[in-house]
Amino acid sequence: MSEKQKLSKGIFNWTFLAIFIAGIILVNVISSFVYKRIDMTEDNRYSLSQGTIDFLENKDNFKNRLTLKIYLDGNLPASLKLFRNAIEDKLKEFKQYAGDRIEYIFINPSTGSETDQQVLFESLYAKGKGIIPMDITYTKDGSQSQMLLWPGAVIDYGGSTVNNIQFLPGTPPGKPYKMEDMTQLIENSINNLEYMLVSSLRRAIQETKPRIAFLQGHGELPFAETQRARALISNYYSIADVTINDSLAALDGIDGLVIARPTQKFSDKDLYIIDQFLMRGGRLMCFVDALNLNEDSLNVRGMTHTTRMSTGIERMLFDYGLKLNENLVADVSCAPKSVPFAKQSMIPWFFHVLATPTNHPIARNVEPVSLKYTSEIQLVDNKKQVLTPILTSSTNSNVTGLAPMVSLAMPLNYGPKPELVDNPTDTINQVCLAALSEGMFESHFKNRIVDEFAKNPVIKYKEKSSKEGKVFLVGNGRMIANQYDSMPSKDGKTFMYRPKAVNDLRMDPELAELRIPLYYGNQEFFQNLVDYMMGDNSVLDIRSRQIDIRAIDNEKIKEDAGFFKVLNLLLPVALILALAFVLTYIRKRKYA
Repeated sequence: MSEKQKLSKGIFNWTFLAIFIAGIILVNVISSFVYKRIDMTEDNRYSLSQGTIDFLENKDNFKNRLTLKIYLDGNLPASLKLFRNAIEDKLKEFKQYAGDRIEYIFINPSTGSETDQQVLFESLYAKGKGIIPMDITYTKDGSQSQMLLWPGAVIDYGGSTVNNIQFLPGTPPGKPYKMEDMTQLIENSINNLEYMLVSSLRRAIQETKPRIAFLQGHGELPFAETQRARALISNYYSIADVTINDSLAALDGIDGLVIARPTQKFSDKDLYIIDQFLMRGGRLMCFVDALNLNEDSLNVRGMTHTTRMSTGIERMLFDYGLKLNENLVADVSCAPKSVPFAKQSMIPWFFHVLATPTNHPIARNVEPVSLKYTSEIQLVDNKKQVLTPILTSSTNSNVTGLAPMVSLAMPLNYGPKPELVDNPTDTINQVCLAALSEGMFESHFKNRIVDEFAKNPVIKYKEKSSKEGKVFLVGNGRMIANQYDSMPSKDGKTFMYRPKAVNDLRMDPELAELRIPLYYGNQEFFQNLVDYMMGDNSVLDIRSRQIDIRAIDNEKIKEDAGFFKVLNLLLPVALILALAFVLTYIRKRKYA
């Protein structure tokens, strides 16, 4: 090779090296300003949901700049450092869509003098209303040490502190977490990170809360039995009780109305006021029992009659496209029931249906919903509304006759593999248990009231909807009910109520006492329902996201463990030896 060729080749090599290094530097510079991740997982677990993206891109949601001060920084253990970085990664993704409307800063609360730290800690704690601290014990250099964390953030909006985020649970005094027990806790928090951030931002920017009223006056579930359901939505909505009492203005200013298990007949005046509430674009959420069943009599006698409720609201709902039938649904997809005096102590109780969620945003990926003694709903297509089933029974289900007798002996007649229908895998057997009617409605009282009343300007009667309304109906009145304890107040004249320790919307208290792990989706379903009915879809996609946790195949591990151990040991050595052989061969060919 001539000197000229060598020079030319050297220039080419050095030029290529310079371009390569410049390219790497350029990529790093660009990546420092532009944050981008590629999610290659099948279930998109590392991508933001569409509801979050829409929420962040909507400039009307952020009229002022929002700043998050995250007090999780400094010399952290590896697992907590990973969690801290996960928060930053998620916020970087948020900024891709929200831009400068969202800012964040990580703060080490352990810097400064002891006096400064104490002042900051008292400010963060805010007498138990702010961030709850977390104590962690860990072993280092053979001795046990303790660390105090403030695993949360303070949100400033419009120049003032408006909300807090608690990323990890606080610890009671004297009961610190052990570092080795933190792994699962941190993993769960990382999985829920998007929901925690979006729900906290949603609360922070909310200027006014839509008003949701729980109807009273017709034997509905009282405050004590709906405390848990109210608590689920109270951060985002203003909750109140309302009694109509024939007042035309009773529902003025109400955006959503919950009717939970009425047991007394509605007057025509009350039905008229509810009807006109819907005509003005109101949202109506009805949890209605078609039949009454005394479960105490059933447990004592082994059988009992059911009686019709007939409150009158079912006739009005029929005009909105939803017909509530006076029967019970029996489903093989059900919860067990304890029968102490029978040969078989636990029986599959077909009348405690575990409803199958559909793909509608309200129900998508929610756990089966517990509906005890629920009735069938038929969709009456009047070509005026969009009618959508939300919950259904399984394909192996059936319905009873009208107002049936219920017997504990029923499950025992079907054997170990019950079939309630001839073709238990056919989807035609699925019974609608909850449904939604949306669109423009005609008044239930059209052609039912005299012209003199209808044309009275004081009454402001609407024959048709002026805004799009929504009506939801489930044939089960106690779907959102909770058991409760009562205690006398300090004056001894009134009582205070609190829900029992077991969350009725997540599990059955009787089954929980028997340590039967059966979880329900009633809680998430109710939250999704209210958000959808009120038109807020910002967290619906997050709650309904399905993250697939693939179980390890233990049998396959036992069979193939030896092969993979040998492969992991020998393959790297074989690759190195092969590479050495190839390089030696090339050198011999080149310099021989």
